[in-house]
Amino acid sequence: MEKVEETVTTSSVAPEQVVRTTQRVVIPAPVGVPEHPQQEYKKKKVLFRTHKVIWYIVAVIDTLLGFRILLLALGANPNSGFTNLIYALSNPLSLPFRGILSKTVTSGAIFDWSIIIAAAVYTLIGFGIVELLQLIKPVSKNEVENTLDKS
Repeated sequence: MEKVEETVTTSSVAPEQVVRTTQRVVIPAPVGVPEHPQQEYKKKKVLFRTHKVIWYIVAVIDTLLGFRILLLALGANPNSGFTNLIYALSNPLSLPFRGILSKTVTSGAIFDWSIIIAAAVYTLIGFGIVELLQLIKPVSKNEVENTLDKS
């Protein structure tokens, strides 16, 4: 089914005066024909950046939780500026997992096993989101044939 697009260009001096009228026939791409390589590249680029952002967020969360584990295990002074900052930033992240497992306490040092579970869960959530976004990725005919032939 053909579609006719019409473009009307007007003068900037006299807006009521038509300078040029252009018509072109737009033929829709047949079903099954891959899109233009540049469009496919743009989609893949957006997905690539999204993956990077997700993994960056997961890395920041895991780093905060790792510092929390380390500072608790070493018995760091909670009134210290850096320790207080790490505890304040990581507290909302570890709160949903608090109490899953008991803490190991030895001479002022605390090892909180639930923080390890929290880090693992956040990493798995990040992995799940990235894999879900892979479903959106444009797939070429060659990718489908190569993947199906290998399995």
